[in-house]
Amino acid sequence: MSTPAPAPNRPGFDFSNWLPAKRSLLWVLLAFVAGLALFALILSRTPDRDAFFRADPNAPSASPSYAPLPAPLPAEGDDNASGMGQRQPTPSQDEEKPRLVETAPPAPPPSLPKPVQPAPSVATTRPEPIAGQTPAPRYPTLSLRRGESGTVTVRAQIGADGEPTSVEVATSSGSRNLDRAATDAVKRWRFRPAMSNGQPVSGTIVVPISFEPRR
Repeated sequence: MSTPAPAPNRPGFDFSNWLPAKRSLLWVLLAFVAGLALFALILSRTPDRDAFFRADPNAPSASPSYAPLPAPLPAEGDDNASGMGQRQPTPSQDEEKPRLVETAPPAPPPSLPKPVQPAPSVATTRPEPIAGQTPAPRYPTLSLRRGESGTVTVRAQIGADGEPTSVEVATSSGSRNLDRAATDAVKRWRFRPAMSNGQPVSGTIVVPISFEPRR
């Protein structure tokens, strides 16, 4: 078995290592003595030692200075000096008073003439059915079975081209089926349009249509 190695020795604290060198202490001591000698020389040359610490009596004081206020104005009469109690001068009668000037109202703008509306053309003739272009109405089968008959008056509005534009029942036959058959027939008719001043215009015609069952 190997023997353990001895522990290393730690160096102890040595105060002599922290002391300055003798030459450094000599220089410090010489500087201190030179400073004392210089101070004594300056103090010996001062004539009045108390004046060294005394303040100069001619030195300006630090107290603030203020400018004097202006004197008040003298009063000129019984009223105060500010003049606030004085009365305002009243306007004399010689001064011209303001007068109200009346201005005439502006004239209305001239009215433009109204455009003349063309008079509606009045038909001098009535529309007429064209022969061969008036197919007969169809007799309703239900009306034939029931034996319904009668005359339907149809009012039709005919345009300038000769075609019906509006067809309605003016006088009923009493049967809705016959009335419907009559209006459907007139819608398929063609007419000569009404004339006014030689020009075709729209017009109205009333057409009677009779329904009679054959026996």
